[in-house]
Amino acid sequence: MNRTGIVRIGNAGGYWGDDPKALKRQVESGHLDYITMDFLAEVTMSILQKQYAKNPSLGYAKDFIPMLRDVLKPLLQNKTKIITNAGGINPEACAKAIEDLGKELGVSPKIAIVNGDDILSSLSDLESKNVPLTNMETNDSFDRVKDKIVAANVYFGATPVVEVLKKWDPDIIITGRVTDTGITLAPMIYEFGWSYDDWDKLAAGVIAGHMLECGSQITGGNFSDWEKVKNYNNMGYPIVEISADASFVLTKHKGTGGYVSVDTVREQLFYEMGDPKSYLTPDVVADFTSIQLEDLGQDSVKVSGIKGFEPTPFYKVSMGYHDGHKCTGSILISGPNAKEKAECFAKIFWNRMHEGFEDSLTEYLGWNACHRSLGKIEDTNEIILRLGARTYKSEVLQEFAKLIPSLILSGPPGVAVLGGVPKIQNVVSYWPALIPKTTVEPKISLFKDGKVVNSENILAVKEGNFVASEEDIQSTAETDQTIEEALEKQNEHGMTPLYKICLARSGDKGDSVNIGLLARSDESYQFIKDHVTAQVIKNLFQELCFGEVVRYKLDNLNGLNFILKQSLGG
Repeated sequence: MNRTGIVRIGNAGGYWGDDPKALKRQVESGHLDYITMDFLAEVTMSILQKQYAKNPSLGYAKDFIPMLRDVLKPLLQNKTKIITNAGGINPEACAKAIEDLGKELGVSPKIAIVNGDDILSSLSDLESKNVPLTNMETNDSFDRVKDKIVAANVYFGATPVVEVLKKWDPDIIITGRVTDTGITLAPMIYEFGWSYDDWDKLAAGVIAGHMLECGSQITGGNFSDWEKVKNYNNMGYPIVEISADASFVLTKHKGTGGYVSVDTVREQLFYEMGDPKSYLTPDVVADFTSIQLEDLGQDSVKVSGIKGFEPTPFYKVSMGYHDGHKCTGSILISGPNAKEKAECFAKIFWNRMHEGFEDSLTEYLGWNACHRSLGKIEDTNEIILRLGARTYKSEVLQEFAKLIPSLILSGPPGVAVLGGVPKIQNVVSYWPALIPKTTVEPKISLFKDGKVVNSENILAVKEGNFVASEEDIQSTAETDQTIEEALEKQNEHGMTPLYKICLARSGDKGDSVNIGLLARSDESYQFIKDHVTAQVIKNLFQELCFGEVVRYKLDNLNGLNFILKQSLGG
């Protein structure tokens, strides 16, 4: 299909657990050509594999089906297509559930599937072909975890979704592990007939997908200036109105809650950002430093000027592996002297525990759990003392779990246990790797009358030879001040809090976290460029960040992006 007008693509879900009424609002508040929904995160795939092992009819995002109930008929009437990765590791079961719902409602949606991403059973074959599956973040050998892998999924891009649209023009496309950006880019390629090597247009589509992928996080949710959002009721979810030249407007339906501005868009752009010049996807490498934003008013922002480059020759594989067991319990402690009481309870508890653990946790929610020493709170009326431990011997945690409620009568007064005896849980850790695109092929199928028909493999997407540039960055791996010295230096001139001159957004990937600082003015941007260095961030976050801190500049967005490695406990 080759359109000359505008294609309207909306998002109705940014994660599994998002607003169950968002899809209904997107359908009823105005016409959209496509709606995308994202349900999958790295750990979600391991959960779905566990469900599938117990029941072969599971393994997909079951929450998607009741969301469809109220809107399936109007979707078909309006010719609005849905593209979603709700299929998880079992897209066929998801498709069957949709087909059954259609029969109940008296309609027959055309359903197509993209899968082939689940390579759990193919890992040995890949190893035999000398694919190393080395951890792409730590360079650790796959031998350390290969007998513990519980889930392994390739991140496919837009290509198989485009081919499904070309071949069958379905009403609903259910995918496995297709990238969040790929399910948005695909209808653009299809509608406008973009070439698979038109890097600038593909990059624009990827960035549009990145803006949509987290739902209302770009339309006023999780926004630094939250007071500017006058209405949080019936939150509007994002819509991209894109033209054939790849310029687009980010907006939301009129009459819905939320707020769209250059600042809400800037914040979302920094979510889970790595090297801004090299945002890697299977389809294209996008350059976030080329983005130009223009506030059009009325909850609309124009986006243009985006540049892209050929992709790498690899797919990313997200694997989960069994990494022992954990247990976490909490007690509520009320004032006066809540902090001193909580510290006393922690001391009592750990003195009672005779076993050692691979890792343990003591946090004071309400005092320092989120910010550690940066919180600067001297006292509080109540604290939740959170105690945790991780080990490879689950039986050791049984004593840990029973000791949590035992604290209630053997320490200071004003205490209550939250939830009784905590449960022992399996730990699934993350193992990212790269594989050549030539080693795996996506599969597309039509689903009809309870079964898969017309299946075929899709040739690998363009391999590409992109190599990232490491120019114009700062990095540091070691602290050069104690946390006390770092805090004293920050306070020695009676400085204004950073949030007064900056917006911020963070995100997580594997064991790394990014922190984006977005200056409120040109003057404050110059200030943070000069003073908020990689070393400053390393010093301030030394209690949480045990690896390198890397800083990138985005002059076009008046922002700095910091990557804090080894910051999420593995």
